[in-house]
Amino acid sequence: MAEPVTAAPTGADFRTLQRAFAAHIRDPAHAPRPADVEERRMAVYRELFFKNISGLLGAAFPVLRRILSDVDWDALVRDFMVHHRAATPLFLELSQEFLDYLGTTRADQSTDDPPFLLELAHYEWVELALAVSDDEPDPTHADPNGDLLTGIPVISPLAWNLSYRFPVHRIGPDFQPDAPDATPTHLVVYRNRAERIEFLQINAVTQRLLTLLQEDTPRTGREAMQVIATELGHTAPDQVIAAGARMLADLRRRDVILGTGRPNTT
Repeated sequence: MAEPVTAAPTGADFRTLQRAFAAHIRDPAHAPRPADVEERRMAVYRELFFKNISGLLGAAFPVLRRILSDVDWDALVRDFMVHHRAATPLFLELSQEFLDYLGTTRADQSTDDPPFLLELAHYEWVELALAVSDDEPDPTHADPNGDLLTGIPVISPLAWNLSYRFPVHRIGPDFQPDAPDATPTHLVVYRNRAERIEFLQINAVTQRLLTLLQEDTPRTGREAMQVIATELGHTAPDQVIAAGARMLADLRRRDVILGTGRPNTT
């Protein structure tokens, strides 16, 4: 027997139906199914929507997905769907929305989440953000062969200088720390000229060097290392500067530094 045909809702009635339909898809345990939508059809929408969101997030945060059980992962995705309201409909920006959720709504909840969850998610998001970034280093802004001590080093816009409480680059199914390390983990995550995403663990001195070079006040490589030598109270500043020259050369080789600023471009 054919299903009875009902008049299509219009205006305010249609908006009410849309809201009820979306609420049930997000939270079927607490939001009732619209009365005029068949359960069989509603189940298709529920499953399709959840699997799409879960699959997109699992691809964006693969390590996080692997370290959580299926039950915990499904509960996390469902909680995201229930409590977060995305500001964008773009699939590529779903990972940013998930990160925002972890840092706000999820962080305010009393949960049994791993203590490193937010930092690990951020690290994984950075890799994705760099992979899809439209930023492209402008070769006219830097001399690739410039002297990095006497010139002003130019940092690639595709190189992010990051610090974490947890060693996020090591976390996986076989390594899940219960507490932060005694000292921060400093990483540079970057996209090189071959379009590969790489990371480099750096020490506190290199992290400080990159921070100084990214400040609004232009500094030559030598000036930045002199600041560091003073902060360290080092008795032989020339040794610090020499070590800095090696750091700068290595960072240029890796495409973290593009070269030195050309006149009127720094």
